[in-house]
Amino acid sequence: MLILFRSILFNVAFYLGTGLWLVVALPTFFMPYRAIVWVAKTWGRTNLWLLRVICGTRSEFRHLERIPRGPLIVAAKHQSAWETFALLWLFDDPTFILKRELQWIPLFGWFTIKGRMVPVDRGGGAQALADMAERVRKELMHGRQIIIFPEGTRRPAGAEPKYKYGVTHLYAACGVPCLPVALNSGLFWPRRSIRRFPGTIVAEMLDPIQPGLDNEAFFTRLRTELEAGSERLFVEGSEHLMKESP
Repeated sequence: MLILFRSILFNVAFYLGTGLWLVVALPTFFMPYRAIVWVAKTWGRTNLWLLRVICGTRSEFRHLERIPRGPLIVAAKHQSAWETFALLWLFDDPTFILKRELQWIPLFGWFTIKGRMVPVDRGGGAQALADMAERVRKELMHGRQIIIFPEGTRRPAGAEPKYKYGVTHLYAACGVPCLPVALNSGLFWPRRSIRRFPGTIVAEMLDPIQPGLDNEAFFTRLRTELEAGSERLFVEGSEHLMKESP
């Protein structure tokens, strides 16, 4: 019952806080795009603090020294909403690849446009991939870090992976390193649930994959290493939850 109460309290604070940050960010429409990136990073750090203080859910980021400088593709597991804000502060100039429908949301969507996030039409086939790659190349030319979720949507912690071709297409087309990010957020922030469990969410930077691999070799390495890392963190987090459960 205490977990449910704290979870509801956090959710109220999270959504009210997000609304407040949207208002605070209004002047950034008249500033360079880096202004809204700074606001987004600050919003993310605030959410991490709220999660720790209210729910007792800490966040740990391992092997930050593995993050290459400059333009980069970041391929992260996607288990909850946590990684949509928690990863922002790790990178100098991050931008997400997101489904284009999100940009239709008043204020929030307009800020994603201002921040030069990359929309993708999930039903657009090969042309959508080509358009996405062209936009990504333009952002990489400015030294940005492109965050993509290779499975496209949230998957429960421990679920069978369903990787899509988009990240491989970007890797082949852009010629920059790819940083896999393993995590176990879905254990403590389950999708489609209001509960937030105490413990430590871990995001681990794995060894970067340098450009130059063929498509099949890249896809196999990314999937193998990302799944192995996330499975290890899943076991680690599960053991903690078992110890904490009554």
